[in-house]
Amino acid sequence: MSREAADYALRARADERDRISGDLLDLEAHTTYQVLKGASLRGTTERRWATAQDDLDVLWRLNDAYRAVLRRAEQIRASRARPGAEQLSALTELLAGSSVVLRVAARPVEQRSLLPHPDLRLTLDEAVIRMEAAFRGVTSALNDIDAVWNAVLPRLDGAEADLRQICDLERELGESAGLTAEASELARLRTATLENPLGSCVDPDLDRLTRLLASSRAELDLAITVKREFAERRENLVAALDLVRAAESEARLAHGAVVAKIALPPQAQPRGQVDALAAELDALDVSADPWVLRAKRLARLEDDARQAAEQARTTAKALYGLIGRRDELRGRLGACEAMAARKGLAEDPAVSESFVRARALLWSAPCNLTKAAAAVEAYQRAIHGGKR
Repeated sequence: MSREAADYALRARADERDRISGDLLDLEAHTTYQVLKGASLRGTTERRWATAQDDLDVLWRLNDAYRAVLRRAEQIRASRARPGAEQLSALTELLAGSSVVLRVAARPVEQRSLLPHPDLRLTLDEAVIRMEAAFRGVTSALNDIDAVWNAVLPRLDGAEADLRQICDLERELGESAGLTAEASELARLRTATLENPLGSCVDPDLDRLTRLLASSRAELDLAITVKREFAERRENLVAALDLVRAAESEARLAHGAVVAKIALPPQAQPRGQVDALAAELDALDVSADPWVLRAKRLARLEDDARQAAEQARTTAKALYGLIGRRDELRGRLGACEAMAARKGLAEDPAVSESFVRARALLWSAPCNLTKAAAAVEAYQRAIHGGKR
């Protein structure tokens, strides 16, 4: 190797050494690496990290041997401004020969042999290739573990935050949501994720716990709101029941007014709900149920009151609509009678008979709307010669 070639090789190796050193420092500073150094691992993760640590041991030992060769080469080059043949020969051996010596690692006595184990000798290029393979082994393990932690730990943090908020809400409400088992399960999932991220599948359990905690927190929030607003909401509910009572009274009046004019089936009789709703409110007043249950009962009662009032109004409107339907049929019959007169069919026996039957049904009390509508339809067909 010439002096120029030796100088070039030394500069290139120095740059390579600095780059490798930077990568190794970054590796040691990696957050997951720092956590794993002191972590209690088990299962698949423990085995994978043990393999990675073996790679790491080889990596550092190779790096030390590699750097030692470069230090020796730099010392030889620095010894003379213009190296002679002896120095160039030594530099050639160090920079191009099998100068990196990887000592055989000490083993536990049960793994030893009395036969000799020669050290491994490598060129600088071979040493770098070995270091690269070991580095990839370590970073691959780090990446796989890191991927699980990055995906699962934030979700665990969120679930634990929900649990803390639930505890705060329980203290404010003075009641327990009974989530002791869920808290223990959450702690177990965190331990499993930290100790064996590569061998634990916590997603289904964590999904279930997350949904349950979110639901419990929402229920407690509602319970606290109801507890604070109960007196006001109760007064509003009393007013809502008055509206139900008025609407049901109107429905009964409508039924009384219509049933004398229109034939109604027994099921058309309006059924009041206000008494049952009022009884439920009285029961809620003296209930010893937890506020979570009372909140649900109050919300359901408010909905039932709104629906009962709406149903009563709809019933009254439908009943009065039957009078309108009868009047509509009467008007339609009159229009058909005028058409029959224009066509000269007023004296036709069949047409006249259809008219009389329809009129008798429409002016009877109570009027059977179904039969009356059919009779008007028959009268109209008779006018058109049996065609509609």
